[in-house]
Order: sequence, then C-alpha cells, then structure tokens
Amino acid sequence: MPRGRSVTTSTAAPPAPESASTARSSVRGSRTVTLIAMCLGAMITFLQITATVSALTTIQQDLKVDPTTLVWLPSAYTLMVASVVLSAATLGNRYGRRRMFGAGVIAMIVGAAVVAGAPTVAWVIVGQLVAGLGGALILPNSLAILGATFTDPHRRTEVITAWSAASGIGLAIGPLIAGTLLRHYPWHSVYLSTIVLGVITLVVAAIGVAESRPSAARLDVPGLLLGTVAIAAAVYAMIQGGKDGYTSPVVTAAWIVAVVALVGFVLVELRASAPMLDVRLFRSASFSAVMVVAAVSLFGFTGVSILLVLFHERAQALSPLDTGWRMLVLFGTYVVVAFGAGRVIRRTGFKTPLTLGLVLGAVASFALAAQGPTASFGHRWALFALFGAAGGLVVAPATAAALASVAPAQAGMASGAVNAARQVGSVVGSSLLGTLLTTTMLADLPDRLVAHHVDEPTRAVVQAAAATGATGDQPLPDSVRAALAEALTSGVQAGLRVNGIVFLVTAVLVLALVRNRPHQH
Repeated sequence: MPRGRSVTTSTAAPPAPESASTARSSVRGSRTVTLIAMCLGAMITFLQITATVSALTTIQQDLKVDPTTLVWLPSAYTLMVASVVLSAATLGNRYGRRRMFGAGVIAMIVGAAVVAGAPTVAWVIVGQLVAGLGGALILPNSLAILGATFTDPHRRTEVITAWSAASGIGLAIGPLIAGTLLRHYPWHSVYLSTIVLGVITLVVAAIGVAESRPSAARLDVPGLLLGTVAIAAAVYAMIQGGKDGYTSPVVTAAWIVAVVALVGFVLVELRASAPMLDVRLFRSASFSAVMVVAAVSLFGFTGVSILLVLFHERAQALSPLDTGWRMLVLFGTYVVVAFGAGRVIRRTGFKTPLTLGLVLGAVASFALAAQGPTASFGHRWALFALFGAAGGLVVAPATAAALASVAPAQAGMASGAVNAARQVGSVVGSSLLGTLLTTTMLADLPDRLVAHHVDEPTRAVVQAAAATGATGDQPLPDSVRAALAEALTSGVQAGLRVNGIVFLVTAVLVLALVRNRPHQH
C-alpha cells in the first residue's frame, strides 16, 4: 500500500450539508440511535467475557472441571470470535451490515440460552461457541456501520472511542451482574444478562439503524474459508498446546494447517479482484504495527482480568460480587479514559497515547506481580486504576488508528482486521496467561505444602484435587489453604510479569513504526 494512503482524511468525503433544520434533526436522531445500538452491541460482546470469567470458580466447583479444561470456557468464545470476525466483515459488506449485526445479536442470545441451560461442561463450551459466532458478526459490522454513518473524520474518531468505551462498560458490569446473581441463584443465571441486553439491542437497532451495504461484489469464498481455517487452527493450537504440550502431534498438526492455510490465504487474496482482506495494506509498517498493538491490547486486558479475578476468588477467597466491585476500579477507569481518548488523539496523534498506555500497563503489571496473597485492596486499587487507564489509552486509539490507516471504502475490511487481531490477542491472553497460571501453580504447590508442614498423605490428596479441579465441600485446614493461596499467587505473578514484558516490547514497536495521525492532510 502506498504510504500516502495511511491517513484517512485525504480520502474521506465530508458530510453533506443539510438544507433545513428539520433534516438536520432527523439525521442527528438516526445517528444517535445508531450510535446507541452499536455501543450496546459492543457491550454485549464483552459482557459475555467477564460474566464467564466471574463465574469460573462456581462452574468449576459445580461441574468438576479440571484446570486445563477450565481455560476453554472463556477461550471457546474468543476462539470463535477470532476465527470468524474477519469473514463476518466481508459478509456484512456483501449481505448488509445491519442484517449481519442483527444476526449476530440473535446468535449471542441463542448461545447464552444454551449456556444458561447447560447440564455439562461440553454444553457450556457449545453455547460459548455459538455466542462467539454472534460476537464475530457484531464487532466488525458495528464498527463499519459507525464508519459509514459518521463520515466526518473528527467525529468518527470520537464515535469509535465511545464504542470502545462501551465495550469497557460491558467488561465492568459483567462481574457485578454475575456476582449479584451468583449470590442468590445458580451460575446458569449469569447468562440471562446477555439475553436481556441482546433483546434490548435488537429493539434499538430496529428503530433507527439504516442498512449499510457498500458492495455487491462476488463473495470471496476461498479467502473466507482459508482465513477462517488459518485463524481457527492457530488459536486452537495455542489453547490446546497449554494442555497437551506445544509439540504434541495434535498441536503440531494444527500449526501446520494454520501455516498452509495462511500461505494459501495470502496467495488467493493477492489475486482476487475483490479480496476479503487486501494484504497489501500490510505494506504500511504503521498499519502492521497497529495490528500488533490491537492484539497486545486485548492480550493484556483480557488475560490480566482473568488473573485478577481468579486471584481474588481463589487466593483471597472473596465472593464473585466482592471481586466484581474491586474489578470495577479497573474497568471503570478504562471506560472514563477510553471515552476521553478521542479528544486526546485529535491533539497528539496515535503514537503518544499508545506508547504511554503500554508503558503504564507494564508498570502496573510489574507492581501487581510484586504483591503477595495477603495484600489488601487498599494497597492495590491504585494499580488497578493505573492498568485500567493504560487500557483506555491503548484499546480505543488502536481501533481508531486501524480505521484511520485505510480509505473509507475499506472501513469494513479494516474493522474486520483490527477485530480479528484484538480477538486473537484476547484468546491468546486468556489461554496463555491462564495456562501459565495453572502450570506454575501446580509446579509450585508441592514446595508450598512442605513449607507449611502438611503431611505426606494430605499433600498427595491436595495435589490430586488441584490437578483435577475436584475440590470438595469440606473446609480445608489453614495450612493447606495458605499453601494453595501462595501457589496460585505465584501463577498470577508469573502471568503479570509476562504481560509486563509484552507491553514494553510493544511500546518499543510503537515508537519505531507508528507514524500516522488521525486527521493529518
């Protein structure tokens, strides 16, 4: 892609002037409803993530899920989103973005209903996969609808950051809703919130969202299939590798399939007259760097959220609701900062907030990793707020930067690409950091039990229970509880340190490669 096309405003058409005040009010009204509907869609996709994370402990205890399988409960959702999100943008371009958005909301409702009635862990995973299909349809099409509705580049950047802030609201209310419901009802009730919000979203979208179908070109079926297979195989290998080993036959085969499909995808897209993803976009070092930033932003935000929720519920034995209130500091700060990031971008460009956010996220991660299992929230809340602010400075600008790196006609393509990168990062964060927590905890547990003078027969029972997830209902001795808390904390600390390193490396990448500003002429 030529370097001159890395900025949106050189090709963006200004909004057409209205000839009457009534016409202007009508346009504003429909735009307002559209923004509300798309923000609700973003909320529902991220609500599903944190609601599931908040219910993990309860689900594990009820269904006797082993720790390695437990990783699949949130990862199944993000696996499907990551695999299909790029294709979903193409489907929206071909068959109508509003139509695909509505289909996605319906799929979210159906998936949540399956999980709500799930009698086994297999059905939970099936429901999560169905909901993930819905999330994949919602995310790129909601962004593309906003890009088509708000053509003024200044206004569009602000709207995109509002959309990103809405995703943070979904993340924030997930633990609170889950915690409140879990206090009175079984874990199945947690997913009723997705169903209710989904119905509201459908109603709002039906009221004032216009159809947006920019292209009637032939569907790029080979690209769609190869892209989906490449992402699905790679993400599956990442998740399953944590359980079976990254050199196991099944995982190795998945990596081979991913590489072959990726090579085939690139070759097909280079020759296609109407490609699903114009791979020439990656000739821009800035666009490529933004894709990495998008992946890393959700890698850290999702992965660290899971680590902190499990820390509070397992190491500190807090209820889901108490944990939710603590996580609200992180998510609430994210929402506030993400909402204001649009104004910051207009003055500074993308490079400064992205770099600052990644550095602050690394600082918060390393500082949290230095705290032990008995650390009070009074010593932690400021770090939660710092990490939330870091996420707001990275997630929202990364999304806006991706759309600002292409021409308006490629908004759907760019939104699909950035959401694919974000969701791949999310699933890698939840699976990699979750697996690191589990393996570190299980490796550290024997020494912790010995240090607390737990006898040999009890050590064997505790280690077996920790490995299988078969925790009993009987209260544990103080020495065993302390050993488990310390072992789990060591796993959390390992994950936080890895996240800090990843954030710092990405900050260097931003400094070196990201050059574009949102409204540069």
